Amino acid sequence: MRFAPGTAAFTVFLGALTAVGPLSTDMYLPSLPAIAATFGASTGATQLTLSVHLIGFAGSQLFYGPLSDRYGRRSVLIGGFLLYIFGCFISLYVTSIEQLIAARFVQAIGGGASVVLARAIVRDLYEGADAGEMLARMAAIMGLVPALAPMLGGVVQDVQGWKANFVVMGGFGAVLLFLVMTSLHETLPPARRQSASPLAILINYRRLIADLGYLKYLTIACACFSGLFAFISGSSFVLQGEYGLTPVLYGLCFGAMAGGYVAGSLTGGKLVRRLGIDATLKVGGASAALGGLLMLVGFLLVPSALSIALPVIIYGFAVGLTMPQSMAGALTPFPHIAGTASSLLGFVQAIAGAIAGIYVGHAVDGGPAAMVIIMAVMGVLTLAIASTKVRPAASS
Repeated sequence: MRFAPGTAAFTVFLGALTAVGPLSTDMYLPSLPAIAATFGASTGATQLTLSVHLIGFAGSQLFYGPLSDRYGRRSVLIGGFLLYIFGCFISLYVTSIEQLIAARFVQAIGGGASVVLARAIVRDLYEGADAGEMLARMAAIMGLVPALAPMLGGVVQDVQGWKANFVVMGGFGAVLLFLVMTSLHETLPPARRQSASPLAILINYRRLIADLGYLKYLTIACACFSGLFAFISGSSFVLQGEYGLTPVLYGLCFGAMAGGYVAGSLTGGKLVRRLGIDATLKVGGASAALGGLLMLVGFLLVPSALSIALPVIIYGFAVGLTMPQSMAGALTPFPHIAGTASSLLGFVQAIAGAIAGIYVGHAVDGGPAAMVIIMAVMGVLTLAIASTKVRPAASS
């Protein structure tokens, strides 16, 4: 049976595609201390399994979008999932932290296809507020993964050890590969396909970078995501190492943040119909600033697990409200190069998050300060950019 656009099954499928990224980063977070102990690795070296994964995830997106603009979404998705499953498989047989970092890089290169092409498929079928609403629904579904993955990962860690998490990731990828092969129609008609020559790709990227409207939505996505990834990168070491939470309790705290993300996504899907994309982004920016600043004040006055776990729910709400709408705003004017526009957004966003994650990973041994400060700064920056007016992006 083929998926029909607009149905609940199709929406859940697209949400599952976008969930590959957070599953790959969030599920094994409770296992990071155990991985460090297994290989005798430092916190910074262990954190590289996360940041190098994000860099690979980002870099691969630069190619998947243009390739899908030329050859269609379906065939590129199939190739990406085959590589993702292979990366999960070889993670089971590593004998050093360096080998695990390399396996995570392979996994990331394959997984990059899913999120880029999920957004491109939405742009193939929807635009404007319709695209924003659809992306918000997908984000709400995707938000269940970061809500559940760390809790599931903590249980798997306690019962079977950290390698079992990669079995679950690979199984999830295999299910999605099966659905792509059996149930997904190609959404990009031949008449709308673009050249995949290096020169054509560079021209399209230059066109996007020169568009101030696109850059506004891109920087909003980068700022908000960098604050989130600072939490993703440092929270397991801070909440478990600094404040003594168990893996399961840490998973519950992370799940609460993800619950805020789901609530923000659902709220954004409703607000964008009433207010439009730009006004909805201002609400999201205000929420990000509030969450980040409350965390900073709480850390300075009464440092504890709660001073981080409670404000991050607000920040999660802001991310859920902001990310789908910034993506819709960036992609809507460019229907003929939606894959390329999605690639550039995903690449720059992931690199920004990786930089924040690497910094936090190397600074977290000195306490939670670096993580908290980055989240506060990125929250305020998100609000500032969302409040800036620029000329509308030119249609493709």
